[in-house]
Amino acid sequence: MNNQSTYTRLFWLINFTILVLKVLFASRPELDLFTEEAQYWLWSRNLDWQYYSKPPMVAVLNFLSTSLLGHTELAIRIIPAFLGFLSAGILFSFARKIHQSEEVGFWAGAIFLAIPITFLGFTFHTTDTSMSFFWILAWYAFYLAIDSHGRKMWVIAGLLTALGILSKSTMLLIFPAGFIYLFLTKSLKENFSNFLLFSFISLLGFIPGIIWNFQNDFYTVRHIATLGGASSGEAQPFDWGLLMARTSEYLGGQLAMVSVFLLPFFGMAFRKAWKTKDHVALFLVLPGVLTFTGFLGLSFTTWILVNWPGFAYSTFAVFLAPLMVELAGGWKKYRNISLIISLGIIALVLFPNYANWKSSGPIFSGEKALFKRMIGYEELGERVQHLLDSLGGDSPIIFSESYHTASEMAFYMSSHPQTLVVNMGSRKNQWDLWPGMDVQVGNPGRFIFVSRSKESPESVTKFSRLIHEETLPFYFGSDSIGQSKIQVWEHLLEYQPVQTDSF
Repeated sequence: MNNQSTYTRLFWLINFTILVLKVLFASRPELDLFTEEAQYWLWSRNLDWQYYSKPPMVAVLNFLSTSLLGHTELAIRIIPAFLGFLSAGILFSFARKIHQSEEVGFWAGAIFLAIPITFLGFTFHTTDTSMSFFWILAWYAFYLAIDSHGRKMWVIAGLLTALGILSKSTMLLIFPAGFIYLFLTKSLKENFSNFLLFSFISLLGFIPGIIWNFQNDFYTVRHIATLGGASSGEAQPFDWGLLMARTSEYLGGQLAMVSVFLLPFFGMAFRKAWKTKDHVALFLVLPGVLTFTGFLGLSFTTWILVNWPGFAYSTFAVFLAPLMVELAGGWKKYRNISLIISLGIIALVLFPNYANWKSSGPIFSGEKALFKRMIGYEELGERVQHLLDSLGGDSPIIFSESYHTASEMAFYMSSHPQTLVVNMGSRKNQWDLWPGMDVQVGNPGRFIFVSRSKESPESVTKFSRLIHEETLPFYFGSDSIGQSKIQVWEHLLEYQPVQTDSF
């Protein structure tokens, strides 16, 4: 058996091991759904062409998986685990095709699996999950389309891009990346008609969202504009300190997302690509560089979440892979140690806490900091469900001031109620588009308020009486994380939400 086939087997062994660990991770009883995952699950119970902030793909995938596996954490997280497994395999194939080398393919797939942004995007089911998957497929198809000079691959690339747009609107950045690549390589003229065809097919992915936004006061458009730094308020004075804080946080976050271990290799690979003027290297690195630079500019005006540019970093793995094969001496040893440490940390995080081996020491402290937003919701949902069942009569209305808590309650209560949100000063969200607390005014029945940050909903609601209240602490291991407030009210007399134009 030759050495090249050994690299193939080793890659698939690592890829499959990570997949198994993610399935085990989804089954850890002490870790609940991340609040955004719970929200997207609730969207799947209310299927639509578009939602307040995102396209429908995440809801559709959750609908399909929960229809097969039930409303469980595994049903939600099997999607990113499986798409991550496929994505690594696609990048392995991409690198192998370009360089005709199983070893280069191995390093492309292994680097992809080892970088932190891959762990985040393909462990927790968010809109980044499917969009990143379709980005990888579409950019690979774009490469094959240029290479084949035929229309079939351009059509396929367009369809894949449309699916990416149906996952997250950031997918549209494939257009400037593709156009700039064709321009810089002086191949725009010969591919222009096909690029137009690709663009037309891709933009079909926006049609459901455009129609929905016309019907819903352009909520998504206004939300995205707000995230981009647009504001309807008065202009704020320029603040150098704030600018530096936003930009330094962005830069630090991006370094963490691609792994500080890889920084020396990026320097070597960029220097080599600059000297050789390699078009393939340009194709692989251009999306990540453009996206990184674009969000860097945006960080001058607004805060950027660490995951936003990460979808375009996938082909960095293919870009770095041939360099990894060429390394010798100390750099080769550093390469191997870096990969082992990076994959080891990911495996350590994913591995279950059998026999409480992670329940003390630095591992416990690290997990406590990392997972504190995923603790205590299942116990809270069970307690609220018990109160609901004990009240009898018509089902009480479950509500919170936080859509995060409302989403978790809908998932972890066995009855899976359609929870409500009262606005006590938060920005608009999906609940503003669903029937809300205003239609419950005059309802003489019971209402259960659940919150992790508020003592009472009385600043925006008026009930005839409070029947019951309690606090429920939640823990990570034996360490207290916080407590939740539960109140049972009767007969909603008034609801006066905080009026906000914030998106």
